[in-house]
Amino acid sequence: MKRDNPYDSKYEGQEYYWGKKPSGMCERVIELVRPHGDFRPRLLDAGCGEGRNAVYFAQHGFDVVGLDASLPGLTKTRLLAEDAAVRVETIQADIISYQIEGKYDVIFSTGALHYLPPEARQERFAHFKEATAAGGINSMSVFVTKPFIARAPDAEPTAFAYRSGELMGYYWDWEIVHSAEEIFDCMSSGVPHKHAVNRVIARPRV
Repeated sequence: MKRDNPYDSKYEGQEYYWGKKPSGMCERVIELVRPHGDFRPRLLDAGCGEGRNAVYFAQHGFDVVGLDASLPGLTKTRLLAEDAAVRVETIQADIISYQIEGKYDVIFSTGALHYLPPEARQERFAHFKEATAAGGINSMSVFVTKPFIARAPDAEPTAFAYRSGELMGYYWDWEIVHSAEEIFDCMSSGVPHKHAVNRVIARPRV
């Protein structure tokens, strides 16, 4: 049974709820997995929303698949790609249960993995790792809970923040290329608030 998606109504307007500026993590990914010649790295944006990061990667030579449960979000992803004269394949599916087909050079996610319930995370991250091509990377960003930061005003009851360091633990057997914890200001709901986030880029070693 398809779950109601809380972002459908947020994405149905003409404005882009998260804006069109890509995450700063995109540049780090491009530095590590740089398209060249005939090599167009295959990238999955898990929880792509309205496509700000997916389209940016496509503009920089990646073969991009955008995965999201929100049909309005995917519609805007395709529109944004069309405006940028690039192609992004879209798949409507829930990141909790979607089974990735084939291998990707990059599995990327930001602002979506807090919808993975704690009991589902071990299996999901193992699945992301299994779907990563040799020499590829996972670039993940997750919201973390802090006692001095209030819950976001637009937070959904189905969202579960991580604990600091938890994300890195899912990649204990991979090389951690980059890790950081940041606190930033946000206006996504029209009300000023803050988020704490952990970011990890990791790759398998043989």
